[in-house]
Amino acid sequence: MAKDYKLEKRKYVISGFIILIVAIYIVRLFNLQVGDEKYKLNAESNAFLKRTVYPARGLIYDRNGELVVFNQPAYDVMLIPKDVEHFDTVAFCNTLGITREELARKWAEMKDHKRNPGYSAYTPQKLLSHLSQEDYGRLQEKLYLFPGFYIQKRTIRQYNHLTGANILGNIREVSAKDLERDSYYRSGDYTGDLGVEKSYEKYLRGIKGEEILMKDALGRVKGKYEDGMYDTSPESGKNLTLSIDVNLQAYGESLMRGKIGAIVAIEPETGEILALVTSPSYDPSLLIGRDRGKNYASLVQDPYKPLFDRALQAAYPPGSTFKPSQGLIFLQEGIINPGTSFPCSRGYHNHGLTVGCHGHASPIALKPALQTSCNAYFCWGFKNMIDKAGTKPVDQLTKWKDYLVSMGYGYKLGVDLPSESRGFIPNSEYYTKNYKGSWSGNTIISISIGQGEVLATPLQIANLCATIANRGFFYTPHVVKEIQDTILPAKYRTRHTPPVDRKWYDVIAEGMRMAVLGGTCKGANIAGLEICGKTGTAQNPHGMDHSAFMGFAPYKNPKIAVAVYVENAGYGAAYGVPIGSLMIEKYLKGEISPERKHVETNMLNSNTIKYSGVTKH
Repeated sequence: MAKDYKLEKRKYVISGFIILIVAIYIVRLFNLQVGDEKYKLNAESNAFLKRTVYPARGLIYDRNGELVVFNQPAYDVMLIPKDVEHFDTVAFCNTLGITREELARKWAEMKDHKRNPGYSAYTPQKLLSHLSQEDYGRLQEKLYLFPGFYIQKRTIRQYNHLTGANILGNIREVSAKDLERDSYYRSGDYTGDLGVEKSYEKYLRGIKGEEILMKDALGRVKGKYEDGMYDTSPESGKNLTLSIDVNLQAYGESLMRGKIGAIVAIEPETGEILALVTSPSYDPSLLIGRDRGKNYASLVQDPYKPLFDRALQAAYPPGSTFKPSQGLIFLQEGIINPGTSFPCSRGYHNHGLTVGCHGHASPIALKPALQTSCNAYFCWGFKNMIDKAGTKPVDQLTKWKDYLVSMGYGYKLGVDLPSESRGFIPNSEYYTKNYKGSWSGNTIISISIGQGEVLATPLQIANLCATIANRGFFYTPHVVKEIQDTILPAKYRTRHTPPVDRKWYDVIAEGMRMAVLGGTCKGANIAGLEICGKTGTAQNPHGMDHSAFMGFAPYKNPKIAVAVYVENAGYGAAYGVPIGSLMIEKYLKGEISPERKHVETNMLNSNTIKYSGVTKH
């Protein structure tokens, strides 16, 4: 009998079709049970509740072991949307002391994928944060009335000292960008915001743990799965020891009350920052708890800008605090020697250009010029360098700038805090563009005395002072002294040495000592401390001049270098010198001597904000 090939083919087609259908069902079942996250979460959530166990955030101490920032328990209201049944919203709101409108708004925010990118009906979501102890107690008693809800324990920061807000920073809820940037976070988590809380976040936050709970068919928690065999414990964050002396920090903030400006104090031999004061400042405890958002908005709107860290972010004309750097450059370049004298007839006069100065002996050499803060001396030195025979001004200015960059000006120093400013040191291209290719030392003479286009942060000024105190080297300034069980990053242990001979630093230090013994800084002359200093009076086109000072002590083996900058406060001797000398005395002696109590009282009670032109509404 002949074989029916058509029937044979049809049998293979039907068999193949059946196999294909079976394969499709198998693949689909696999996707539903293994590959599809939605069904996987649904299946797991019916049987298990996975709760994150948050680690304790690292503690923060000052350099003397004083506890500055610690943790207190806080509680968030969490829920798994899929498990939430119809509940008595009135009873819920009454229990937590919120309105139904507020509950509706929070619910909508939780489900908004833009505000909450991690939203899923099958995973834990945060509804309310930072319950008070009273609210927590009431809700805990009635939690059985609200299926799908539970309480998540967290910690919030507490402060032993209401000082150093700009250094410490705070913590906030993570944003959508944080979630994209770091897989560590989940919606509703917290992260460091500003200060060391932000820059040392990865050390402070620790490692999360997880507990797995069993649920019955009605969604009620029945206990730990396998007695907690598969739970993981959290690891606490690392503790930080700041280089800050919290008592010196608080003292500096009290001296700057009623003023706009900054104080920076550095330990020269290590680069450790002893105090970093910005004024006006704010109470760090304002940015914890449920009122954080409201308080933050108020601080942002404050016309005095308390969130603006003037010690790091404000770029000021350094004024005469810039002159020691100029002396170092001119000495190293051979433009002058310690005995070189220049004339000063109440100022610098050259080709119709005049830069004013006050009365003192003339001609004058370098150390007396530092002592009296002679403008003419540094103008002549700068002109002779930029217009040096056989050179081009563009090349000489480049060389001048390179020296300043090596001393820490013109670029960020790299302090371990966010938002540092770089200041500004102009280069030859800047002037060639602005003066259409034709300029000389005389054209830009004002930068030789820290005016004109030159801008520096108080941190950079203090760093120069620390470099002179060390007689020629500095460490990148930093506010963290130690990280628990961790070596401090190498950049804060690396010595930087500008290309200037040590002998020239000795000359500058002698001139700064003379300024205190009988010059513009004589108000800082305290028996037994051997303070060296330099005043600065920076011109301000918008009002009164700014008062500045930098100084270190003792003259030999210095322990502290300080920069003070007070906006709209007049001469450097008026506010910069007394505040700077009080900071040095407080740190080295632990107290202010009776004969200088009147200086302290005057600074504590003085107010220069009224001269700032800023009106607070």
